[in-house]
Amino acid sequence: MKLVRFGAAGSEKPGLVAKDGTIRDLSGVVSDITPETLKNGAIDTIAKVDPASLPVVPAGTRLGPVVNGTRNFIAVGLNYVDHAHETNMPIPAEPILFNKAPNCIVGPNDNVTIPKGSEKTDWEVELAIVIGKTASYVSEADAINYVAGYAVCNDVSERAYQTERGGQWMKGKGSPTFGPLGPWLVTPDEIADIQNLDMYLDLNGERVQTGNTKTMIFGVAHVVSYISQFLQLDPGDVITTGTPPGVGMGMKPPRFLKPGDKVRLGIQGLGDQEQEFVAYKG
Repeated sequence: MKLVRFGAAGSEKPGLVAKDGTIRDLSGVVSDITPETLKNGAIDTIAKVDPASLPVVPAGTRLGPVVNGTRNFIAVGLNYVDHAHETNMPIPAEPILFNKAPNCIVGPNDNVTIPKGSEKTDWEVELAIVIGKTASYVSEADAINYVAGYAVCNDVSERAYQTERGGQWMKGKGSPTFGPLGPWLVTPDEIADIQNLDMYLDLNGERVQTGNTKTMIFGVAHVVSYISQFLQLDPGDVITTGTPPGVGMGMKPPRFLKPGDKVRLGIQGLGDQEQEFVAYKG
């Protein structure tokens, strides 16, 4: 299934993408896609519904982030071999983990705000995992059973804050709007091989990132299992799993985002998103 959340920011309703591409309103079936509804079996409930029986959502309706109320937004750094090479960093022996703030999460086509004083805001197309049930000390063999679905994420980063200000990476990763998530939450049964999906990102119409999840250093099952050894993953938690090469920081000379820039990004089978970057107006 391909699930969505649609409507005005803060008032989204759950939806289902039918085979004809129309979005159908699920609000009469489940109240929303949240940690609580996932815990209570929302995916199984939705799977029993005939999409043709659901109201059609008008075309062009805004799409929100694919899950509401995420409490833990975890990211994996340097998880693609070719991206590690472009940043001149060694291949990690174990996954590098950091946190993004839950308020990074916005709709897939919402504007992204460049932080106050930023000169090095960067883009990163990534595969995101949404956890479907509580995961603690799970095995790699069983890890996918804890996944509710997958989505596209733009792990927006401020490189000066991340790498030049000392301490942990999260300073460059946690600004509001730095995690557009969607358009769809795609359940695992829809994806034949999660470790062989093409990825791309265009900046102002120019292709800058091209990759495939097969070059991940630590695959999806390993990442879920690994993180669960250190902390409890709960329904609705999001893990974004790293980016392929082509980020602005790795270009010669480096390129960074400015107000008015537009990015379009997507992953095979998981849909596409597009954002405009805007100046901070606090």
